[in-house]
Amino acid sequence: QVQLQESGPGLVKPSQTLSLTCTVSGGSITTNYYYWNWIRQPPGKGLEWIGYITYSGNSYYSPSLKSRTSISRDTSKNQFTLQLSSVTPEDTAVYYCARGVGNFGVVEYDYWGQGTQVTVSS
Repeated sequence: QVQLQESGPGLVKPSQTLSLTCTVSGGSITTNYYYWNWIRQPPGKGLEWIGYITYSGNSYYSPSLKSRTSISRDTSKNQFTLQLSSVTPEDTAVYYCARGVGNFGVVEYDYWGQGTQVTVSS
């Protein structure tokens, strides 16, 4: 039913800003009580949570990335966007968007995008 699709440039130069968009179909990003997440996986490593924007438009970020992360949304297009500034090669990863639902601080991701490879290189 719900589908998520990541889009954006696959190659970003160091010091520039990574920008990705997640387009959601089959459900509204404003519906109670869902959380719209960005998650990444560097090559050979585990999943890392980046942040989310809630159904009401509030954004929260991982402490390790907070200073250079911004998540926003366009409700008219049913999209939410990740911007990660000052990127380095260590930001190279497969980036996923995912829908989450929480209960007392525990989150479950029920729908995922297919992921998109982003490489940071000059």
